[in-house]
Amino acid sequence: MYTSFKPNSHNHKYQKDHNVTTTTTTNTKYSEISHFSHKQHKLAFDYSESPFKCDGCKELGIGSRYKCSICDFDLHTHCSIPSPSLFHPFYPKCSFHFLSQPPGDTSRYCNACEKPAKGFLYHCFSCGFDLHPCCAKLPTVLGSDEHGVRLFLYRKVSSACHRCGRKGSGWSYRSSCKRYNLHVACVREMVVESWHEGGGLMNVVESGCHKGRGKG
Repeated sequence: MYTSFKPNSHNHKYQKDHNVTTTTTTNTKYSEISHFSHKQHKLAFDYSESPFKCDGCKELGIGSRYKCSICDFDLHTHCSIPSPSLFHPFYPKCSFHFLSQPPGDTSRYCNACEKPAKGFLYHCFSCGFDLHPCCAKLPTVLGSDEHGVRLFLYRKVSSACHRCGRKGSGWSYRSSCKRYNLHVACVREMVVESWHEGGGLMNVVESGCHKGRGKG
């Protein structure tokens, strides 16, 4: 993981206002937690490849989550046990702090995926940047040498996205051949679509990369 953490006054406020109690197994994986956003029931670790909407950040998710089966309440793992603060290499001068709701009265948008930030988020009070928790901790590389295709995370790519056809100012994944680009928001949509269609994201990426569409 490329994030690092540093104690500060915002952390102390977070620990006071957003207490998260965990129960661990012998391999240190959290099996059950008590979360400030759902105090009436505990949340149990669950893994499912079916899409769900996170009740913390309001974004879609697939895979690991913490779930209340009684209330149909779901949280991404990054929203379930968030870091009080984090630093991201794309914004070396920023210190991001976890907030349970967007600050201020104006609409805010995630600087990574450019989608609205309506729930949990990381906010930089100095620069005003915002990141969804799941976007703040996106992997820097998708794919593997085994698949023959690897996508690398970039803060900005000049070429248009091969899915939506737009350029935009958000983050993108770019192939090593630098001829195939995907917005992080489009990658998320493709993962959900691949689940519905029974396919795999890497099949789509490999096809686009080998065709060599677009120029970087």
